[in-house]
Amino acid sequence: MNRRHFLHAALGSAGLALASNPLWAAINHGGHAGHASGSPAMPLKMAPENISLLPVNALPAGQPHAILFRLPNLSSKPAVVAATITAEPYEAELIPGKKTVVWAYNRSIPGPLIEAFEGDTVEIRFVNKLTQASTVHWHGMPVPADQDGNPQDAVPAGGERLYRFTLPVGSAGTYWYHPHPHGDTSEQVYRGLAGLFIVRAKNDVLAHLPEQHLVISDLRLASDASIPDNNMNDWMNGREGQFALVNGQREPVITVGEAQRWRIWNACSARYLRLAILGRKIILAGSDGGLLERAQEVSELLLAPGERAEWIVAGPAGAVSLMALAYDRSKMGKVAPEQDIRLASIQFSQDSAAKLPERLRTLPPRIKPVAKKRVVFSEIMSMEGGQHSMQFLVNGKSYDMQRVDLTSRLGDTELWEIVNDSHMDHPFHIHGTQFEVLDTTLKGKTTPAPWRAQKDTFNLKPYQSARILITQKHLGLRMYHCHILEHEGQGMMGQVLVK
Repeated sequence: MNRRHFLHAALGSAGLALASNPLWAAINHGGHAGHASGSPAMPLKMAPENISLLPVNALPAGQPHAILFRLPNLSSKPAVVAATITAEPYEAELIPGKKTVVWAYNRSIPGPLIEAFEGDTVEIRFVNKLTQASTVHWHGMPVPADQDGNPQDAVPAGGERLYRFTLPVGSAGTYWYHPHPHGDTSEQVYRGLAGLFIVRAKNDVLAHLPEQHLVISDLRLASDASIPDNNMNDWMNGREGQFALVNGQREPVITVGEAQRWRIWNACSARYLRLAILGRKIILAGSDGGLLERAQEVSELLLAPGERAEWIVAGPAGAVSLMALAYDRSKMGKVAPEQDIRLASIQFSQDSAAKLPERLRTLPPRIKPVAKKRVVFSEIMSMEGGQHSMQFLVNGKSYDMQRVDLTSRLGDTELWEIVNDSHMDHPFHIHGTQFEVLDTTLKGKTTPAPWRAQKDTFNLKPYQSARILITQKHLGLRMYHCHILEHEGQGMMGQVLVK
């Protein structure tokens, strides 16, 4: 039976009727909360599908765009950035007159912005005041494997550790950090744990432009302003909240005078952002791993969960809207139609124009690959024993913390083919390095990448494949996975050992 037909028939036309069935929570998803594949599956936390939610207008809108909290550098040594980040639950007043228990770094949502330059040594003390084990994963950054917050290196509840790494020349870009304990990543992120990291180049050709930072996330609040657990629909499709936020605000007002450089993060667990500025073109200057070689003018830009971008924003005076336009990522089951979302109002206070160099960056020449690898994302539906279950797999296997799936040699450039053999979009992410997309293939048509870019996260449409060039420059174990966090946590993750 076709997967979509199976789900529709199994769940019924009245909605996701199994949402309150505790048996569904026993999905064999290949381990949870640090358990390896093959060991008994831990029950998934499960909220009812029909839980009462606050209306979107319960969160005030229209405030001035908030500036991110910058983490102070406590080091007195040159070229050293030292600080402490603490993950802990606390009560915040997100809705006027109501208290919400959130989990946050340094009681800040979004988490603090860390800034460093290429060549700096970073020393971050992490204190875990959660009741769960956690890690800090430096998403997209070229850090040693034993410093990258892998699931195997979880910091226990009440524990702490020091992350220490040096940022190489050429690593300037827009990054972020978030938890990565196996099985609990999605909950820790949707309750608020995510922070930002900018690595700056000392010879940045865009350093003259003022910056705006836009961290786009979403939030779900029940009618009592609490953050509910995932429901069955979330475990299938990935969690999306009713509130789409920019720097923790609903529909803020962003003021633009002279031309600006915007850094944009998709920090959502599963929401795709088809971004557009209504009535204006977008000047795309950078992606995950830093600047493009040349700026590109586009009408819209799709950011999958985990992806980042840099824009140059300028234009005639006036008011326009920043939108997340509807995007169909082929969700499973009975779901509401996708809708456009207004993320922010942009007020251009004066006419402005962007003056950019013809070349923003020179990427190194492509190196001929010496090895090839193939990674396939897939899904399996089952009604074994009368119980509905689902698996998210990589190369036909569910994640096992004790298993090495692939082996690579340090410094080798490899050609990887990434395949989405499923009905649903999945964003591919790999730890510890950037890659370059060469081309994509869909329905027999191969399309070259529109421009050269350094990426660590790339979306694949249903039955689409991509060829990427990738080089690992640190020894150790690296994760690669779908960056829809609920899919990652249910098994859509593998491990490559760099030797």
